[in-house]
Amino acid sequence: MNTGKPPLVIIAGPTASGKSALALALSRLVPSVIINADASQVYRDLRIVSARPTLEEEAQAPHRLYGYMDGATACSAADWAGEAAMAVQEAQGASKLPIVVGGTGLYLRTLLDGIAPVPEIDPSVRAEVRGMDAQTVYAALLVEDGASAARLNPNDQTRVRRALEVVRSTGKTLADWQQARAGGIAGLYNVTGTILLPPRDWLRDRCDARFDWMIENGGIAEVSSLLERRLDVNLPVMRAIGVPEIAQIIADPINRAAYVEQAKAATRQYAKRQYTWFRHQTPAGWICVETQLNLESVNQLAIKLHQMALTR
Repeated sequence: MNTGKPPLVIIAGPTASGKSALALALSRLVPSVIINADASQVYRDLRIVSARPTLEEEAQAPHRLYGYMDGATACSAADWAGEAAMAVQEAQGASKLPIVVGGTGLYLRTLLDGIAPVPEIDPSVRAEVRGMDAQTVYAALLVEDGASAARLNPNDQTRVRRALEVVRSTGKTLADWQQARAGGIAGLYNVTGTILLPPRDWLRDRCDARFDWMIENGGIAEVSSLLERRLDVNLPVMRAIGVPEIAQIIADPINRAAYVEQAKAATRQYAKRQYTWFRHQTPAGWICVETQLNLESVNQLAIKLHQMALTR
């Protein structure tokens, strides 16, 4: 039943699962705006390494929030969600279907459900936490916010440090703040969502093939240009999947083959983490597609999404 709310389509899933192809297929059925929801694809420095749509693909439909930020600026989920909400509204105002596409679950959840109103972190607390080594940070989080420590991967230092900063600066855990989320747009739209979770073997092969393509089609030059900027190594653009490994290839070309394998392994591990996250975070009513996509199935799924978006 159509409630009168404007439609919004979301296509989510791990890297290399076929999200961009599905978005383009849908855009051929109805005038659309494709809106990026991938944390690495926001940076203009990483067209190749982040596997952004090609110029030819971008010419097929309007694309928003791709390569719109400079790598010297860290883009937060809140920053992106604010821009994405405006992009969705602008698409609706132009009588076009907004299609939000990406694999960064935190971005999507922030857009739909809102953001926790965490106050600014005390600079002295931030400096102290960032000056601690990884093992000490995680040990401290176990004591001060055990629930977050149990939920987070100890190697995910960005989120581990963030959780420790929040509890030390505010006296409340991140989970406490997240219960007071505000600003989500889910209630404003008829959301038609799909999550692509293809067979893992197929996805791993796609990840490997994609990285080979990156290396042969300008990925090394792209990272070399990024390194020449001498940005802070802790910036998200410098930690994006593939960047540290390609930087090693540049520094030590004799061992290129070993670093390529490391990069492929990192990509596969990243896809696995995304796969697990989306497997357990699928909202009620969303389509979960667990088959590998080809041209025919992509077009069939696009037709289904189109019909759902216009009739819900």
